[in-house]
Amino acid sequence: MSKPTPTAQAVSRPKSYPCPQCQKLTVWQDNPYKPFCSDRCKLIDLGAWANEDYKLPAQDSPFSQDLE
Repeated sequence: MSKPTPTAQAVSRPKSYPCPQCQKLTVWQDNPYKPFCSDRCKLIDLGAWANEDYKLPAQDSPFSQDLE
């Protein structure tokens, strides 16, 4: 009996990835919460977004003082 090739093994296993919130390995295929592992992680991320926890540093533009 021959061994399965690495490509054949990769096709048979569903692709998994870490949840952006809790880092738990999660299957991508047929996951209604992707990229998250669950509704709970999805809602935690939404709450952080709504609370403006995700901010990028920005420089003031030279005209920002004119707007005040």
